[in-house]
Amino acid sequence: MDAGKSLARLVSLGDRNGMKALMLHNACDLGPIRSVTAEVHATDVGCEARFRLDGGVDRIKVPEAAPSIRTDDLWKTTCFEIFWQPIGGTYYREFNLSPSGRWAAYDFDGFREGMRDAPVDAISLSVAHGSSDGAGELELVANIASDLPTPAQVALNAIVEHADGSLQFWALAFPPGKPEFHSEACRQWVLDRA
Repeated sequence: MDAGKSLARLVSLGDRNGMKALMLHNACDLGPIRSVTAEVHATDVGCEARFRLDGGVDRIKVPEAAPSIRTDDLWKTTCFEIFWQPIGGTYYREFNLSPSGRWAAYDFDGFREGMRDAPVDAISLSVAHGSSDGAGELELVANIASDLPTPAQVALNAIVEHADGSLQFWALAFPPGKPEFHSEACRQWVLDRA
């Protein structure tokens, strides 16, 4: 198959049903997760997002179910992230969404500047997963009620912790160098309310 047909096939697979394929950062080792896809839609009260890991979910660290409360440092193990930046501004909001049911939300005035807890009316997370013999999936759906102005540039990211404690970083795009989810280069999904 020539490169053009191969790329077209990859794009069509990654964008089916609104899901977009995330890329693995080039500094990360390939592990049991073979693909990560995600999607986000603006709603009247905020947004709804869906993330999906495909592969050996039984061979990664998945946080155990816990009360759905605001919790810091979720990014230190398997979790999903949304960065939401209104177009034309430097302000952005970050959401960390754990398969445990815990979450975090932060506001920033600019690149890693002025970090503070973001106001959130409600976050509902639902998670389903199953895997055996290296085949399976984990899906997280988040319904977020929070002031999220549009149009906006949005980043969808995933962090996957392997059994040995090493981390993989997945995103729509990365800036050059180390994986930096706070970079505007990661915010590749432009979104508005219909």
